[in-house]
Amino acid sequence: MCPKNASYYGNRAATLMMLGRFQEALGDAQQSVRLDDSFVRGHLREGKCHLSLGNAMAACRSFQRALDLDHKNTQAQQEFKNAHAVIEYEKIAETDFEKRDFRKVVFCMDRALEFAPACHRFKILKAECLAMLGRYPEAQSVASDILRMDSTNADALYVRGLCLYYEDCIEKAVQFFVQALRMAPDHEKACVACRNAKALKAKKEDGNKAFKEGNYKLAYELYTEALGIDPNNIKTNAKLFCNRGTVNSKLRKLDAAIKDCTNAVKLDDTYIKAYLRRAQCYMDTEQYDEAVRDYEKVYQTEKTKEHKQLLKNAQLELKKSKRKDYYKILGVDKNASEDEIKKAYRKRALMHHPDRHSGASAEVQKEEEKKFKEVGEAFTILSDPKKKTRYDSGQDLDEEGMNMGDFDANNIFKAFFGGPGGFSFEASGPGNFFFQFG
Repeated sequence: MCPKNASYYGNRAATLMMLGRFQEALGDAQQSVRLDDSFVRGHLREGKCHLSLGNAMAACRSFQRALDLDHKNTQAQQEFKNAHAVIEYEKIAETDFEKRDFRKVVFCMDRALEFAPACHRFKILKAECLAMLGRYPEAQSVASDILRMDSTNADALYVRGLCLYYEDCIEKAVQFFVQALRMAPDHEKACVACRNAKALKAKKEDGNKAFKEGNYKLAYELYTEALGIDPNNIKTNAKLFCNRGTVNSKLRKLDAAIKDCTNAVKLDDTYIKAYLRRAQCYMDTEQYDEAVRDYEKVYQTEKTKEHKQLLKNAQLELKKSKRKDYYKILGVDKNASEDEIKKAYRKRALMHHPDRHSGASAEVQKEEEKKFKEVGEAFTILSDPKKKTRYDSGQDLDEEGMNMGDFDANNIFKAFFGGPGGFSFEASGPGNFFFQFG
């Protein structure tokens, strides 16, 4: 009825702003000031729409025009400051994004969105940084909100894909990247992410195939190549490190396997499989304290019978490792036969017998006497099937009523070698001894 009335366009702009329809409101506000350039509220509403949509520089120009018309207008003064604050937040966020300080970018975008609640660009940047920080549900929520309003938003599609990509749902991620590129063929980030996702998927699958076929060397190479594709993909890289650790364990490169599993849990401290793999490597290298720590972590997370048994086994091996290793003392394997144990005792007992070292220094004599006693202890336990079984199972030998500190190594020696008249070592030349029964 009155298409040339500036205030009507201004009023409708105000109504649309209340409804959150800032893009439509901007058109009406701009029409109002075209009809009447001295319409202060029109300039204020245009500036407010620009600011809400994240166009802070355009907002500054509108607020400045309002101040030119009414330099005492407090609303124009405050909104002008708000627009400049948004410009500053944008600058800081841009710098911090380059520095990969994603937490600070999220902070800046939250502050900017207080003044620009309808700015998709700020929301997308925040969502991308949340994804980079591993806060995937939050990032997806932001992207989904935008897609509900604009299903063709390439940036939002990219962020949805990015979240899936970082959660190791690579196949689904590729679908979103492809869709984003369909909407915006020159979307550089989506293009790079899509390429990385396809390469990662292919390398990982090839590595898995090589592993299953028993080609561990090739599997190692493929997993290593996959790890070089994208250092930002924490979850997938954690799995790749664990896979490579498994390959190293198959190749008996246990230290390398432990290192790979450690890298896996650094990336994902909830990765049970990596803790289990590392714990087994610790067991294989007799690092029982570390194995117990890993199995405890696993059992605290998943209280299964299997994990409980693994923890008990590690604790038992740790307990056994803190005792004297009688097999080591005799220099025999844990599966040594009775004859091998006797032969080893004969050799070690004669080697460390105090009489053989009577001419040595007091310090050497004391050390050899200690070794002689330990050899006697070892033989006493390992030559008795019952005691050997208890020892092998990690049970306390003192429960048998045997105090290992009270026995006489010389009596064991006499009993083993026999002879009613005792024994002595006699020299047959410098450094040469022979054993003689009396």
